[in-house]
Amino acid sequence: MSDQVSIRNYITRQKQMSESMLLNLLLAFSGGFQDAYTYIVRDKVFANAQTGNIVLMSTYLMEGKWQRGFMYLFPIFSFMLGIFISDNVQHRFRAAKKLHWRQGIVLAEIAIMLVVGFLPQSVNMLANCMISFACALQVQSFKKVHGNVYANTMCIGNLRSGVSAFSNYLRTRDAKDLGKARDYIVVIVVFALGAGIGGNSSLIFGEKTIWTSAVLLLICFLMMGLDKRADDKHPERGNL
Repeated sequence: MSDQVSIRNYITRQKQMSESMLLNLLLAFSGGFQDAYTYIVRDKVFANAQTGNIVLMSTYLMEGKWQRGFMYLFPIFSFMLGIFISDNVQHRFRAAKKLHWRQGIVLAEIAIMLVVGFLPQSVNMLANCMISFACALQVQSFKKVHGNVYANTMCIGNLRSGVSAFSNYLRTRDAKDLGKARDYIVVIVVFALGAGIGGNSSLIFGEKTIWTSAVLLLICFLMMGLDKRADDKHPERGNL
């Protein structure tokens, strides 16, 4: 019984649902899924990994393949715009009562994923820009799990933080550091699972595969709705 309680406490919310492990694992799975989808279905462009897009862009430009190289520039700008929009949405609507601003972000992501699923191959550039924009909204809006800063749409920062936390644990034997390392590794593994499943699903179902992410995001939206009563009792939580 104690083990079951421990697992339940681990995956359910901490300060609020948006920082719970369960919700953020769903987001991480969706993030990996989206990256695999755009790379396989939409002309080998990364939805989240803008470092990869920059490397590919630079490589093609150096080879003189200008059109192919500049193709990667648009998702990069879309990602930047998504970060900017998310930051301003939080600043402007953080005190909203009827709908938490993070739920509004997730609704926007769901709408984007639904639309992208209908877009044909002839407009892959638009599809990639839309998904990169949505990914930026997500990574900027959900930045903590169990109180620790992390990323749900990429791995490099999580790898660094996870190894650093484990290194600290070996020196200090502080269980909190081991817990941090565990959290980062779990998120990375789930992201990888999302990428693997997303990649293989994309080969079968093509453009409409992205609707899986829409379903996952809908679940996240409903989970955050569970916080509504608590937020009504403690309004200050809605500002987080």
